[in-house]
Amino acid sequence: MSILNLNRLNFTRAFTSASGALAMAAAILSSPAARADDFLNVLTGGTSGVYYPLGVALSKIYSEKIPGARPSVQATKASVENLVLLQAGKGEIAFTLGDSLAFAWAGDEEAGFKGKQDKLRGLAAIYPNYIQVVALRDSGIKTLADLKGKSLSVGAPKSGTELNARAILRGAGLAYKDLSKVEYLPFGESVDLMKNRQLDATLQSAGLGVAAIKDLASSVDINVVEIPGPLVEKIGAPYVKATMPANTYTGQSEAVAGTAVVNYLVTRASLSDDLAYRMTKAIFEQREDLVAAHVAAADIKLENALQGMPVPLHPGAEKYFREKGLIK
Repeated sequence: MSILNLNRLNFTRAFTSASGALAMAAAILSSPAARADDFLNVLTGGTSGVYYPLGVALSKIYSEKIPGARPSVQATKASVENLVLLQAGKGEIAFTLGDSLAFAWAGDEEAGFKGKQDKLRGLAAIYPNYIQVVALRDSGIKTLADLKGKSLSVGAPKSGTELNARAILRGAGLAYKDLSKVEYLPFGESVDLMKNRQLDATLQSAGLGVAAIKDLASSVDINVVEIPGPLVEKIGAPYVKATMPANTYTGQSEAVAGTAVVNYLVTRASLSDDLAYRMTKAIFEQREDLVAAHVAAADIKLENALQGMPVPLHPGAEKYFREKGLIK
């Protein structure tokens, strides 16, 4: 074979090989497993709260039940940050409190939103967040009024928890200026300060049995502060009356009147209908896996999935709920 023919043969082989590689790359990129939609970033909250372990469980469920899905879990400052990230296309599913979600849809600047977060879409209502006010027993705080002149941690600035703190204090006739000190800290850091007697009380908005408060109650004597029914009525929606059962935490021997706000799982409008459908379906069909991750998930019930949804439902979620008869 001449050198010219050999060069032509080598060129043909190289071209064929390159073409094959390009074709293979194109096939991979167009396959269901590699669609951008299937990168599922789960936006949660602080690692010591309830959102995070549920987000980890949800990530595992999606990895196992949605072909090609590649989920990841992101710890955040929770509700407000999650919704801002979704609006910016930096996540696929997020946990949020109902009042934060309503503020986001309205574009409430005071709540941390620079404009209407119009790309948000609902997947499902999940479980109620109990607004839990816990104080060191030796601080003398037994009622909300006793918080005056004391130090209180209210969660990250403009987080869902901090918005709850403002509402509860306002209902009790108090403001931050009435406290000796306000800390804007995650649950775990708040508890560490209380253990060291550097903080009198913490307000935490989470499912019952939140790990941080369990840790605190097992280390020091605490008082769980009542949020009376008339105060809840005064604040109004989306706050509802709720009762913390006795023995939720060590040393809490009696049931405590309080309030709760519904949590939601939300996504963005640009997520494909098929993926949103599969994600919604997995939430309810693998519910027991979520309950195993945190007891708060025991309150996730299909019949309550559309309860008070503050934003439009994603068409993929709507398809699932139509199949289940929740939407006619």
